Amino acid sequence: MMLNLLKGKIHCATVTEANLQYMGSITIDEELMEKAGIIPNERVQVVDNNNGARLETYTIPGPRGSGVVCLNGAAARCAQVGDVVIIMAYAFFDEVEAKAHKPKVVMVDEKNKIKEVRHVEYHGQTE
Repeated sequence: MMLNLLKGKIHCATVTEANLQYMGSITIDEELMEKAGIIPNERVQVVDNNNGARLETYTIPGPRGSGVVCLNGAAARCAQVGDVVIIMAYAFFDEVEAKAHKPKVVMVDEKNKIKEVRHVEYHGQTE
């Protein structure tokens, strides 16, 4: 049996741009993607803490160190600049791998600069 687990997450990133005219996707600072273990063109789920919107799209790396988090195309209708989003990637693991797996959780500040990278989350933990 294969289990679908959280692989990597960028927690509470701030949307810096929304580009309706682009074909689709989410552009994310390349450094944030790497730290979360998310690769270019990977499918991600994006949830907006401000309005509750949830969407799936694919990633495009943005300039390293820029802090860019830009929703493109139709996804641009789901969030506004300044909204706080959580970006999550998942992967399939067999039962043995799943028991040992630890996701990469990238905590960022309001400018999308890395504060910490964790490998665990606990109930009720917000910071």
